[in-house]
Amino acid sequence: MFTEFQQPAYLHLLINHLPIIGTGVGLLGLIVGLLLRHPLALIPALIILLFSGLSAWPVYVTGSSAYKPIHKIADEAGVNWLDEHMDRADNTVWVFYVMAGFAALSLTVPLKWPKSVKPLAILVLVSAIGSLGVGGYIAQAGGRIRHTELRPPANELH
Repeated sequence: MFTEFQQPAYLHLLINHLPIIGTGVGLLGLIVGLLLRHPLALIPALIILLFSGLSAWPVYVTGSSAYKPIHKIADEAGVNWLDEHMDRADNTVWVFYVMAGFAALSLTVPLKWPKSVKPLAILVLVSAIGSLGVGGYIAQAGGRIRHTELRPPANELH
């Protein structure tokens, strides 16, 4: 019953939405907190963004572990998209870690320097927008590995 949890591809598919959905939710909360202009309103959003950024690490690790098994079962176009997916993740996953770092700073630095709340929150906002874009960029190629209906005509990598 729980043998699926021993398969990296299954685990990757189970958790790969955490960084993207979590970042979207955290970003929405951060915008609301900034509009309310109350530092305490930012805390839940910053915590969500911190954990969303950190969740990119297990997603990346499980995806790396799933590469060979998926490579064996994917069709030719799927293998091309798998390689593209892996390249995109290799080159951009760090953006999520930066967002997590900025969120951690935004949760701690204002304890000593209260006037840093707004500038740090804006820094997190920008990094969250970037992370959301990166997540979509990585996921686009990932979805095309096995979902032929998501592939562009002529199976072009774009």
